[in-house]
Order: sequence, then structure tokens, then C-alpha cells
Amino acid sequence: MKRKDKTAIILGATGLTGGLLLDRLLHDERYEKIKLFSRSSVKISNPKIEEHLIDLLKLEEHKANFTADEVFCCIGTTKKKTPDNEIYKKIDYGIPVAAAKVAKSNGVNTFIVISALGASAKSTVFYNKVKGEMEDAVLEQKFPKVFILQPSLIGGERLEKRTGEWIFKKVMKVVDLVLVGSLKKYRTIAPETIAEAMIWLANNEYAQTKIESDKIKALGQ
Repeated sequence: MKRKDKTAIILGATGLTGGLLLDRLLHDERYEKIKLFSRSSVKISNPKIEEHLIDLLKLEEHKANFTADEVFCCIGTTKKKTPDNEIYKKIDYGIPVAAAKVAKSNGVNTFIVISALGASAKSTVFYNKVKGEMEDAVLEQKFPKVFILQPSLIGGERLEKRTGEWIFKKVMKVVDLVLVGSLKKYRTIAPETIAEAMIWLANNEYAQTKIESDKIKALGQ
């Protein structure tokens, strides 16, 4: 019998993928409570939601409330939004790793985080290197159940204007058509698909820990 009293934590529910994930969890009868940790409110009134408006860089100070069955980490910024490398790393590395450490110490069983295709601690590309170091630090916590999603370019329309990204997405719609075989993992992926895959992984067994974009797409369809 499937549980209908689960509690989930979402980090990044005000973002594109996190917002879609929240919407799906609110309509999923398996979840009784959704705890949101963010700087700003999602402005949704729902009895399932428990909002904690905090400074995510000081997550450890809110350890007492960081309890759940599952943590979904959808935190991420961009170089344009956060040009300072030090601040960038505090967000893309610091927040997910702090969340993993607090979750593990609180006995959370499942941790699912969005990384990026090409992430590697050995990469010479700063963005990929930070993501790779984050992945390694999360895995060091040795959760009973942990999944690291590595999507390619995420499609969809964001609230904030990202002109360069918008143009690139238009180009990728054409490029996607020729990405076949082993190159399929580089195709643009819909944020809805990522959200669906995260929920599926939280409620099922899956052999792999690091999941590249094409496999995320298969899980989320």
C-alpha cells in the first residue's frame, strides 16, 4: 500500500522547474505536506504548503524545520545573474551541499538534486566544475536513496528575461532534430519532464544515481 502522508521539501520552488514540481506535488495524494525553503514566497494558498522564508545561505540555522521524507533541490543560478564566481559557487555548490548535510543529519531518506549535463569536478569549465564538486559532496553524505539529475538545456519560459538564452533555445529547436543516437542526451529538455522524473524517482527504485538528460526524459514521460 502506498503512503499518503509523506512530507517533501523543495528548495527553489520559485524557479521554473521547482514551481512545476510544486504544482505536481500539490496534486499528488501521496504527499500530505510540502515544505518550501526560499527567499521569497510562491504566493500560493494551499493547506499542504508550509513556507519558510529564509536566507538559503544560512540554511543550517533552520535545521529544526528541515525534516521530511524527501528533499528536492532545484537551486541554480546563471553567470549573467551572478557574475561573481565566489557568490556563484556559494549558491550552486553551497546551498545544495548544506541542504544535503542538514537533511542527512535529520534522517531524511531521499535526496534528489538537479545538476547539469557535463558536470565534473575535473572540468576546466567553471560552471561544470562547480556542479561536479557539488555532486561529489552530495554523494559523500551517503543517503539511502540519492539521485543526481543532469539535464541538458532546460526549455520553457522563465519570468525573468534572458535574451541570450531565449535565442539559444530557438536555435536548439532546429539542432534537436539532428541530435540522434548517442547525441540525443544533448536535446533540449522540458522542465515539466524533469519535475515528473523527480517525483517518479522519489517513489520508485532506480539503479543509477547520476541520470543524464535522455534518461531523465524517458523517466518523465
